[in-house]
Amino acid sequence: MRKLRTVERERDAFGQELWACYKGQNIYEIIERDDGYFSAHQSPKVYFSEYADWPLIEQKAMGFVKGRVLDIGCGAGRHALYLQQKGFSVVGVDSSPLAVKVCKLRG
Repeated sequence: MRKLRTVERERDAFGQELWACYKGQNIYEIIERDDGYFSAHQSPKVYFSEYADWPLIEQKAMGFVKGRVLDIGCGAGRHALYLQQKGFSVVGVDSSPLAVKVCKLRG
């Protein structure tokens, strides 16, 4: 796997967040959008959560999955990993190189 250049790392805030969480670091996630939405969380562990901890709507959505799966914006891979465990063929993609790295390391 190629090493990310400094410029790439600096432009991948989400990937840096997932990478730090994956390595067990205690971090905070701050989300601020153009529409004025603001949110702060002590840890982005939700991206690594297990099926039992997902919101009910996400759990229900898994019941509609059929065939091969393309997980666009896979992040740390929680949906892709769950579906692989259920026997689905899954390909995950993300615009964050570090998110893809974390997803691959998780399986």
